Amino acid sequence: MGLKRISLALLLLASVNVASALEYRQVQLDKSNIGFTYKQMGVAMDGQFRKFTPQLSFDPARPASGRVSMDIELGSVDTGGAESDQEVAGRAWFNTKAFPTARFVSSSVKALGNNRYEVAGKLSIKGQSRDLVFPTTFTAAGKSGIFDGAFVIRRGDFSIGEGAWSKFDIVANDIQVKFRVAALSQ
Repeated sequence: MGLKRISLALLLLASVNVASALEYRQVQLDKSNIGFTYKQMGVAMDGQFRKFTPQLSFDPARPASGRVSMDIELGSVDTGGAESDQEVAGRAWFNTKAFPTARFVSSSVKALGNNRYEVAGKLSIKGQSRDLVFPTTFTAAGKSGIFDGAFVIRRGDFSIGEGAWSKFDIVANDIQVKFRVAALSQ
């Protein structure tokens, strides 16, 4: 009887160690990206941010304890042209001199089933903070995992495009943001 209890205790201890080994924390920036799509005069345009710093802690066995934050260097915007990049980094759009980074900080992660999750938190751009809730999927492959997701922001909510650009007739209000974050478990 005593041997069975010791064996059970060792089995439970081993399962705890295996579960904690699946906590994804180490982000692989070279395999991660943040892109965006918007419409300009009715034509779909794409861009991306080249520099961002995500921090995460995620265990698929305990998703509610998951946390993520991300700082995005707005001056690293790549719209496909140097002149456009300078314009977007300027005062009317991102105003990167006064607001060099955008920041997202999660407040909750909720499992939806089938490796899908709902992440809630605050997104701050240009001194404006808004609640944001979006879906993400998580795909594990051994010690590596991929988080894929997308959400839509309204640029008017963050004063992106001021003055003559505050109307949405040339550049649409809706901006779709897509992300992929690759991470290793520790």
